[in-house]
Amino acid sequence: MREFAIDTAMTTSKKAVSSTPGIRVGPSTIHGLGAFATRDMPAGTFLGFYEGRRYNAEQIAAKTWDDQLTYLFTLSDGMTIDGGKGGNATRHLNHCCDPNCEAVEEYDDAGRLLLRFQTLVAVEAGDELFIDYSLTADDGSAPSDYPCHCGSPNCRGSMLAPPEEPLQ
Repeated sequence: MREFAIDTAMTTSKKAVSSTPGIRVGPSTIHGLGAFATRDMPAGTFLGFYEGRRYNAEQIAAKTWDDQLTYLFTLSDGMTIDGGKGGNATRHLNHCCDPNCEAVEEYDDAGRLLLRFQTLVAVEAGDELFIDYSLTADDGSAPSDYPCHCGSPNCRGSMLAPPEEPLQ
């Protein structure tokens, strides 16, 4: 009879590893749940990749979505990531017109487009983490359909992308 020893420390640590160790999720004063820094972070700190089920444009068009709560992020290649299906804590970064974080696209070694989040400025442990959603309005919808409640002194009143400055 053979006996096998299991390294419980290794097994436990694998289960405990978070893909977003610098983020905790909790109630937000801005909207629902928010993402909060678990430690002080300098500008440029990697927070995590936006994860979830991927859809191509045809799949997105064919699906019925709950307009009240979605975690959809469309990439420049036309793919959409649904953070509500297999996502992580990055899906809880709320919108702010003066964000302290940003989303950056990059390619992995296999050529797959990824979305990473990083801090724009230094943040302190406990600070809520924000990005500027810069949404694009659906045809026929008004900015008031996308209200912003960030409370920033520079609040645009809408989560839509700011109007582009005319070229001079």
